[in-house]
Amino acid sequence: MFRSMRIAAIAFALLAAVVSSAHAADASFDDTARFLAGMQPSADSPLVPLTRDPGWQRHAKFFDGAFAQLEQRQLSKIRSWADANLAAPRPTMFYMFSGPDFLYADAFYSKASTYVLGALEPVGAVPDLTRLPRGSVAAALYNVERSLGSILSFSFFITKQMKVDLRANQVNGTLPILYVFLARSGKTIRNVEMIALDDKGGVHVGDDNPGRNATRGVRITFAGSDGEARTLYYFSTDLSNSGARAAGFLKFCETLGPGNSLLKSASYLLHSGNFSVVRDWLLANSATIIQDDSGIPLANYNARQWRFFPFGRYLGPIDEFPGRYQERYAELFTRAQPIDFGVGYRWRMRESNLLLSVKVLGSETAPTAETTSATGPPPRPPRPKRLRPPESIPPSQGRFFWFR
Repeated sequence: MFRSMRIAAIAFALLAAVVSSAHAADASFDDTARFLAGMQPSADSPLVPLTRDPGWQRHAKFFDGAFAQLEQRQLSKIRSWADANLAAPRPTMFYMFSGPDFLYADAFYSKASTYVLGALEPVGAVPDLTRLPRGSVAAALYNVERSLGSILSFSFFITKQMKVDLRANQVNGTLPILYVFLARSGKTIRNVEMIALDDKGGVHVGDDNPGRNATRGVRITFAGSDGEARTLYYFSTDLSNSGARAAGFLKFCETLGPGNSLLKSASYLLHSGNFSVVRDWLLANSATIIQDDSGIPLANYNARQWRFFPFGRYLGPIDEFPGRYQERYAELFTRAQPIDFGVGYRWRMRESNLLLSVKVLGSETAPTAETTSATGPPPRPPRPKRLRPPESIPPSQGRFFWFR
């Protein structure tokens, strides 16, 4: 009897130790993000031993240098521009055709409390890194670096390259990139949950059945330096007319609007009739739109509903997008204010264009075929506050070869 009780006690102690060990081995969302971003996780994190690996230390050094340069060259200047030119940003920002680009969403709209990103790229997954096979963590980190190569150099993702990189191994999809950008932007991730939208825009979590037209996504709750809770949504969704009509993504977005919108390096898709649904939705549900010329054509804005504030230089589309030159855009940019950073496909400073469109109060009406064609030349914008003079920056190396 005594021997049986002793064996049972030992077995219980062993089981408790296993359970305790398994619990201790679970890395937090925030520590996982910091590790992927090349930043030291918390002292009691099970990921700490992995940071002693020379591969992670090389990865950390690479990201330290790359993000420091990006901060100095672009992000800090974008935040200064936004502070000077966005008087009363809405709590929600929409970023269509974004890929996992939280980095620029946060730079332009750092005061937003809800971020909604939508693009074709899959959500993906970040497994428990402590349970990956030996040697595969270094491969995962290298893959993350490859995925971010173009946006760190040029300010946009090369979509064809990203499609390959984001499917390459167990750390895949947009989620690890979102983790890196959140951590490197100084955010603290509090919770991550996979969600889905039904065709009416309803949110489903866990085992809920969203129906056959489900839009898969992720909801990330995080805090900034002020400690205030914020929410980032990323949805993998088809924004063409057929995809937008079948899915509930835009219906979900409508419950959060009107908001501020960002369009950058959007492959001129909104110049096509096959993307008129999302284009008209943006015009109807945005209080402001920040875009380069790859966004909504100027001819689709109603000049009576919008005021235009051009910044930078308009040199027309790059060679990969022939036939997208806009005469009226060029005329508008003869009155543009300078910017001291590069953005979009023409990523070099003094070659980039940025258009801030602000909806006139009282004109929040849904666009029609009649109102989305601008009538007459756009109104002459008032002179916004001047930014500091442009500074020289070292030219980025490399060249892009393929776009969405």
